[in-house]
Amino acid sequence: MAQFTRIEVAAAMKETGMIPLFFNNDIELSKKVLKACYDGGARLMEFTARGDFAHEVFGELTKYAIAELPGMIMGVGSVTDAAAASLYMALGANFIVTPVLREDIAIACNRKKVLWSPGCGSLTEIARAEELGCEIVKLFPGDLYGPKFIKGIKGPQPWTSIMPTGGVAPTEENLSGWFNAGATCVGMGSQLISKDILANKDYAKLEQDVKAALAIVKKVRG
Repeated sequence: MAQFTRIEVAAAMKETGMIPLFFNNDIELSKKVLKACYDGGARLMEFTARGDFAHEVFGELTKYAIAELPGMIMGVGSVTDAAAASLYMALGANFIVTPVLREDIAIACNRKKVLWSPGCGSLTEIARAEELGCEIVKLFPGDLYGPKFIKGIKGPQPWTSIMPTGGVAPTEENLSGWFNAGATCVGMGSQLISKDILANKDYAKLEQDVKAALAIVKKVRG
């Protein structure tokens, strides 16, 4: 069961402005990555469940976070149907992120008061997601649409909260583009948790990179 309400999760997304995205099927490596992100100041983690037995890894990570990382909000991404969403919520997911808008996932998450963030690519999809109770919409793939898309959406719908994922980099130029356009927060995967960091198991660098990225987010948001 979720440890945090959807309102608490939405508030943390808006406050920190950044969610690291990560998947690996090595449980011990994943714990070290999670700890490095936590020590760097991140308070949310989207576990992008794209591999076999991903739910087993997520279950262990969630237990670890509850026991050792107070305040760390664990969520799951790349969820494509309500059955998977229900499975991950049973394993403690505090939020569910999807690549597409699916009403069955909305219903499953809303019944348990768990935040869900669907991938949307049009104003019509965004409006439908909000009608279904979505707090923060995922813009995916972000690099396909870019900051101008967010700026365009915020014109007629200033109440819409958008989280771009894909095409987000931990640089001042990139992040200022997204936040100046009106993004609420960003999802950042391999640009932050790189293949080199994982290959070298350089968790100290990851901690510093997360800390630096969060500092940039704070700066560009004023």
